[in-house]
Amino acid sequence: MKHLLKLADLSADEILDILNLADQLKYERNNNIEHHILKGKTLGMIFQKSSTRTRVSFETGMYQLGGQALFLSNRDLQIGRGEPVQDTARVLSRYLDGIMIRTFEQSEVEDFAKYGSIPIINALTDYAHPCQVLADLQTIREHKKTLAGLKICYIGDGNNMTNSIIAGCIKMGMAVSVGCPKNYQPDAALMQWAAENGDFTCTDDVFAAAKDADVLYTDVWASMGQEGEFEARKAVFEGVYQINDKLMSVARSDAMVLHCLPAHRGEEITAEVFEAHAGEIFDEAENRLHAQKAVMVRLMA
Repeated sequence: MKHLLKLADLSADEILDILNLADQLKYERNNNIEHHILKGKTLGMIFQKSSTRTRVSFETGMYQLGGQALFLSNRDLQIGRGEPVQDTARVLSRYLDGIMIRTFEQSEVEDFAKYGSIPIINALTDYAHPCQVLADLQTIREHKKTLAGLKICYIGDGNNMTNSIIAGCIKMGMAVSVGCPKNYQPDAALMQWAAENGDFTCTDDVFAAAKDADVLYTDVWASMGQEGEFEARKAVFEGVYQINDKLMSVARSDAMVLHCLPAHRGEEITAEVFEAHAGEIFDEAENRLHAQKAVMVRLMA
């Protein structure tokens, strides 16, 4: 593994290796065992989309691993004033040991990997959110003790989260069902791959999607950059594409609920369901730290 651009690029063994290392690093951290594996290393963190969890977890993770992180916004880089990605990638590769990027276009992350000479980590694009799903898989395994054979159901917009859930969960032997409106489905090529390589369904019937699910997952109806579409999306999603008590009743009685956050209570999830499963959701948020540390170790050590 040279980069983490999207989960579809990784093998099941590579994903499992990251999860196992994340568990080890979490154990060590919780038992005050130092692991300065990246001492002297520097991670550049490029943010074209702001974030609470991404910045804090990567910056804290590099500190705990003995390295340092540099926060770089558009205001800090010439790329924000028109310098080509390929030039920025070449220059930063001379200074840094790794780059984490949170941006809009997947092609920008791919170009950094193409033209740079150091590991690139996709911390979110409009197409994929691989770091989040690695944390999700770690959380599911913590609570369910396994991944293979479980069913995960995603309810809502077929966005970057959905794409990464499909790729990561199918590779780990999970059944994946998606309940979303017909005009808001995940990436078509990825859905075809999932149907050919695992147990995958996509439907606009949320109750059919959620039936017997071990894990229910949702995200906001309008992602960052889609704020102008919110009213139109609300008209499509409201009252149907929501995790609520009625939907929970068709899932397994011990079903988990996950949310990548931030959550809009009363929209994609009710406040009651969110609070009932807050322990799982905030375990999931914490595991961003541990899963990303494992990725950085594998790429930068």
